Amino acid sequence: MFTFTFHTDCGHGWLEVPKAIVESLRIKVSRYSYQKGDKLYLEEDCDAPRLIEALKAANVKYNTVSKHFEGNHPIRNYNRVWC
Repeated sequence: MFTFTFHTDCGHGWLEVPKAIVESLRIKVSRYSYQKGDKLYLEEDCDAPRLIEALKAANVKYNTVSKHFEGNHPIRNYNRVWC
């Protein structure tokens, strides 16, 4: 079972996942998501739901924990994902 962190700030949210999981499921990620090191921060409205659908289709169990950041989250300063 995987545990993913859902990060939010006052205006948006991102699901933190290892790049390897996204690559193994062949998920297409938009330029609205971010990356740092071996992690991707999937944009909440498009990319994160795409991953969740793929996990469910593959019968992979997961859960999420939430972390809220006051102000603008530092994720906003990470490198964008370029497809």
